[in-house]
Amino acid sequence: MFSSSVKPVFLKPGDSSWSEDKPDVDTNNATTFIYNPHLSFSLEQQRQRLPIFRNRSHVLYLLEKYQVLVLVGETGSGKSTQVPQYLLEAGWGSDGKVIGVTEPRRVAATTLATRVAEEKGCLLGQVVGYSIRFDECFEPNVTKIKFMTEGILLREMMADPLLRNYCVIVLDEVHERTLYTDIVMGLLKKILRKRKTLKLIVASATVDAEELRNFFNLNSTKDVNQNTATILSVDGRQYPVDIFYVKEPVPDYVKAVVDSVTKIHLHEPMGDVLAFLTGHEEVDRAVSMLKDHAAQRKEDGLKMLVLPMYGSLPNSEQLRVFRFTPRGLRKVVVATNIAETSITIPGIVYVVDCGFVKLRWFNPEAHTDSLIVVPVSQASADQRAGRAGRVRSGKAYRLYTEEAFSGLSAATPPEMQRTELSMAVLQLKALGIDNVLRFNFPSPPPARNLLSALELLYALDALDSGGRLTKPLGTMMAEFPVSPLHSKVLVMSGEFGCSDEVLSIMAALQVQNLFVKPSSGQAALRARAARRMFEVQEGDLLTALNACRAYAKHGESKQWCDKFFVNRKAMRRAKEIRGQMERLLLRFGVPVVSSDGDTEKVCRCITAGLFPNAAYLHYSGVYKTVRGNQDLHIHPTSVLYTLEQPKWVVFNEVLQTDKAYMRELTVVNPSWLEELAPHFYEKVIDKDY
Repeated sequence: MFSSSVKPVFLKPGDSSWSEDKPDVDTNNATTFIYNPHLSFSLEQQRQRLPIFRNRSHVLYLLEKYQVLVLVGETGSGKSTQVPQYLLEAGWGSDGKVIGVTEPRRVAATTLATRVAEEKGCLLGQVVGYSIRFDECFEPNVTKIKFMTEGILLREMMADPLLRNYCVIVLDEVHERTLYTDIVMGLLKKILRKRKTLKLIVASATVDAEELRNFFNLNSTKDVNQNTATILSVDGRQYPVDIFYVKEPVPDYVKAVVDSVTKIHLHEPMGDVLAFLTGHEEVDRAVSMLKDHAAQRKEDGLKMLVLPMYGSLPNSEQLRVFRFTPRGLRKVVVATNIAETSITIPGIVYVVDCGFVKLRWFNPEAHTDSLIVVPVSQASADQRAGRAGRVRSGKAYRLYTEEAFSGLSAATPPEMQRTELSMAVLQLKALGIDNVLRFNFPSPPPARNLLSALELLYALDALDSGGRLTKPLGTMMAEFPVSPLHSKVLVMSGEFGCSDEVLSIMAALQVQNLFVKPSSGQAALRARAARRMFEVQEGDLLTALNACRAYAKHGESKQWCDKFFVNRKAMRRAKEIRGQMERLLLRFGVPVVSSDGDTEKVCRCITAGLFPNAAYLHYSGVYKTVRGNQDLHIHPTSVLYTLEQPKWVVFNEVLQTDKAYMRELTVVNPSWLEELAPHFYEKVIDKDY
């Protein structure tokens, strides 16, 4: 299947799995991994073998001399786990302040905190802790190293604009260029001007270091001695990786991934496999196919241990991929691009790259933010291949031709330039940034995207006609760690008398896969029949509400969940999120009341927030958005897919594959749109649809 004429390609230096800057420990069992080449050494000896250790004094010296240090540490150098410890050992944080470390992904923040706590010999949540959306583990006045997502740091800026509780901020994995990475960098540049004592380390595996240094250099003089920012590059260690391409393009990359993993398992020596796909549905499909294949093989040889890995998996499930592989098994991890840079899975020798990634992309003409499957960039492809060279020489199998690789874009566009910006603008407004058009972004977003965000926030009554944050509505919406559409529904739920129901619905939207979905066989038929017990004609959000209520009614029973194919882990997570949202509502004085079975109240409340995402059934048989007139279809996983098509719906998001699909639908009455958003729809509803 693969071209044997392709010469091996040697990638950038890295290191072995235990020289990695990501944690290699299972927090449940404290199990160290078999792939640690220095397992017999103490933790201190292991730390000293990391490439970053040779630069310890350089890091501390440059941070004393400069306010900003751009640390280019190749993946595997140990920068994420060691630099915060070096700072603490050098006396930073001794005055009661905190060393803050931001990560773009929740998985990275929690696993890194776990690893550093182990190295410090403390319980997680004491000297070392973490804070992510809807979950935290730290103690004020005790925690000295705090790992968090960038969104959490942004929220802390709302309460303390100068971040006076922090002495050093470490921005990690900056090369991912997420939306919040760019916002936080722009805000920190302002804070650094005001707080000369605050230090900043910008750490990344691959980044344009000079561009970042120039961005953070607060002195415009040409005298380099007057610079406030500098660069330090740290070498890593990496084994060579052979790259193989297919001779012809593959028609179905999910099936091709499964076939490739199967061939590797049958014909290649010992070593774990990491396969990349675009989303959790594809991952689950591939995992199911691989498990079916493994079940059909009865011989006594090496067996496959197939594990999924994506962001919405429960934390305990995510940590399974970090455990050591039992004797007689080959671990096969099927992952989204979460495993590309944010985390490192030990023991990987073979990588299968499908060549695609799912990115969020905003269409300002249709006013929809869609998840679109697009080809990876060359930088992402190299990052994926680099996962194979940690423990020994590895192999990367790319399911696209070498010619196709040469035609890929050099790097993935920053999220700031391709996503919907309403939540970012709302939080900037809450931080006192009145003129967002002139805000100093590292990668300025398109003006049309900013204008669309401002228009949407005005339509939601979060901003007034002068572009200022409204009080109390806009201020309250900015406090919720969810999108403005969802926060508007939450804030308005008290007025509609259905806040109890809305809390459950909004919490369910923050997790995925409330229902277990077997891929085939009798189990799939039983799961489909069980789901019908919760389905209602009002749509997916009311169906999720029914499932949440039934789960609570039956005492959160595991037996009940198994019987009705309800994902108990997802339900438990939704319950935790609901509790945090409820506390926020009560803090704002919003009463938590029930509609007592009046579903119209709930649907009207949902419409009050999701009205910009309205679509109607066109006479051609497809749905069209009211804004932008974009063609849409009901997603096959929706409860409305097999029912009579409703005339009007509001949707939560759009997924773009071969078609544009609406997800998480609610059936609405068009008169509600005119009543609840007359400033937005009064002229549109008069048209003859």
